[in-house]
Amino acid sequence: MAFEKTWRWFGDQDPISLSDLKQMGVEGVVTSLYHIATGEEWPVKEICSLKRKIERYGLRWSVVESLPVADGIKRGSPERPQLIRNYLASLRNLGTCGIDTVCYNFMPVLDWARTDIHYKLSSGVESMLFDYPTFAAFDIFILKREHASDDYPDSVQKEASKLIQVMNTEQQEELAHNIIVVTQSFIHGIVGDCRDYKQQFRNYLKTYEGIGKKQLQHNLSLFLKEVVPVAEKVGVRLCIHPDDPPFPLLGLPRIASTADDLQWIVDQCDSLSNGITFCVGSLSARQDNDLVKMAKQFASRIQYIHLRNTTFLSDNKGFYESGHLSGNVDMFSVVKLLLEEQQKRLHEGRKDSRMPFRPDHGLKMLDDYERKANPGYPLIGRLKGLAEIDGLQMAIEHILIHQ
Repeated sequence: MAFEKTWRWFGDQDPISLSDLKQMGVEGVVTSLYHIATGEEWPVKEICSLKRKIERYGLRWSVVESLPVADGIKRGSPERPQLIRNYLASLRNLGTCGIDTVCYNFMPVLDWARTDIHYKLSSGVESMLFDYPTFAAFDIFILKREHASDDYPDSVQKEASKLIQVMNTEQQEELAHNIIVVTQSFIHGIVGDCRDYKQQFRNYLKTYEGIGKKQLQHNLSLFLKEVVPVAEKVGVRLCIHPDDPPFPLLGLPRIASTADDLQWIVDQCDSLSNGITFCVGSLSARQDNDLVKMAKQFASRIQYIHLRNTTFLSDNKGFYESGHLSGNVDMFSVVKLLLEEQQKRLHEGRKDSRMPFRPDHGLKMLDDYERKANPGYPLIGRLKGLAEIDGLQMAIEHILIHQ
């Protein structure tokens, strides 16, 4: 038995159809009710309708990615009690419909960040890049966040100042729009594509004033202690997605970036319903994260797997997405450890032995350039990653079975 092969699908507006997924050998669909606003209850009727649509193609709704956690819960604002009630109702409704895995994150404001979503590699394929001085230029000089310069060392500020001087108005606008809107709008983004999007974004940032790492951890702990028992009761496994990138941005705290962070999270509730989304790409963007050690440490609590690789640009927190097998991460060792965990679960009779994985993001290549897609989600590049990981896991599984 290998990992369940899954694919992130963005609903009927996705140019890749469910019929396409079936032809590609995909087994499980990763999706969400994107039309329902963050914080609202997911009705049984809506959940079951989408589930039936997926199953008509011989696929299963394998993972909800994501059931988003409202900022009011993350901040601990006055509307938090109602938001928690809605979240619990959604979990119960998902359990009623037989959906058993829910990915979520606890990142403030931004779900992920890249400074170049059209980064060309020497081979001609297109990737996505995060450059720290460029992000600093956006933060300090374009967004003009109050006291932003305090969050960057002098060397980075100097580089940011040089960069902004050679960027024209159009380039500055494109950078801001990509960070705030383009990379967020298709995943329950908080700011729409409007005229004053930068001001709206600044307003959201201000709602987190005074909330540091300890306070955000406290709010996550409260959330887990309320939702995990309900999730466990209805047969749903929650799995937190790591921060992307895994270090502080925009003066906001990060609490799911390191092995220590993840250990603190699993310690809050001793339950398999308090699990981890092991996103190799996100976690590997931090140079002091050892992904092989982390896979071994958290193997028993990993409920969902994202596999892709990264390559560092320099020592300034810069990286680009380098495909699925090649990069900083020893993907062979990571996959081997997780397949060993799967065999252990099968031996123990655990119900969570499917261990769904998806090729997370992909390089834009070939006729991906002729096809419209969300940033990071081309067809051919992801299909290449799916085939690479599937071949790798089949070879490792054969070794494990016959050793």
